[in-house]
Amino acid sequence: MISNRDWIQNVLDHREGDAVPYNFMFSPPAERLAQEWYGMNLEEALSLPIRMTGPKTIKPLYADPDEFGDTVADEFGVVWSTSKIDRGSPVGLCLPEADLSRYVFPDAADPARFTDIGTWCRRQEGHYRILWAGDLWERATFMRGMEQILLDIIIHPLFVQSLLDHLTEYIIGTIRELTVRGTFECIALSDDYGTQQGMLMSPEHWCKMVKPCLARIYAFAKKHKLAVFHHSCGNITPIIDDLIELGLDILHPIQPEAMDVFSLKKEYGRYVTFCGGVSTQRTLVSGTPDQVRAEVRKLKQSMSVGGGYILEPGITIQADIPRENLVAMIDEACRHDC
Repeated sequence: MISNRDWIQNVLDHREGDAVPYNFMFSPPAERLAQEWYGMNLEEALSLPIRMTGPKTIKPLYADPDEFGDTVADEFGVVWSTSKIDRGSPVGLCLPEADLSRYVFPDAADPARFTDIGTWCRRQEGHYRILWAGDLWERATFMRGMEQILLDIIIHPLFVQSLLDHLTEYIIGTIRELTVRGTFECIALSDDYGTQQGMLMSPEHWCKMVKPCLARIYAFAKKHKLAVFHHSCGNITPIIDDLIELGLDILHPIQPEAMDVFSLKKEYGRYVTFCGGVSTQRTLVSGTPDQVRAEVRKLKQSMSVGGGYILEPGITIQADIPRENLVAMIDEACRHDC
């Protein structure tokens, strides 16, 4: 029997024959729902072949207001609302003006960020280990505000480029520290570029401002023999060729509400591994358990041709998914494997 690490690597190498691997990310309410059914340790209960973690942060992804209060500031100085059901939202900018002259970026090499990374990597040996390295464009939107940073692209392009360059150095510094402290297979970036209708910015502006920064990050990861997992919600079809050109290994989460996942597989499936595809806005929320199972089976059968597919919902599992649909998806996803 092959290891989980080799299972995922075979998929990335576009080898057929193995079962379709799967991965699940849960919001706090969905996680509690799954734990009630499968047990507290979901990674082990569901035999997840992929294991994920990342550097410690002042503001965790899900900051409970009972612990943090109504708001919490992250390392960059962005103030976030807190929530019991999701990650909250940025409510206080750290860059109210298009000016970096007085701003001090956090220290990527701060040892406090990497406590227990080595232990975690050793504990997860045999699984496919992915470490989150940060966010680039998405981080800029948190620091400056979405509307304002989009205006800055036109009005203050040199500021935007400088900001992205600094964030690139921070991400590369993070990867550098991670490689020193642990052994793992892949780095992950979270960097939304799309709405469900199209790109947040023009593909031309993305290629001019974001792509060169990603090129540096990807190249640094490849230099250290690491694969690249890239998360971007929305319809990013115009830049998939560019991401593949840079060396992308895994594209996540291919929202079926925003893109035709089967067309993507047909056009790009030889060059990249797709991770995602289960509808979180339609089938999982309002479908029947039988419809959920049918969608999962269709994805497994169609998307796995030629390898290069990992089944996962099209976004983190949210609180609005009924338990019977959550269980139907998970059971069908790992029907032959767990």
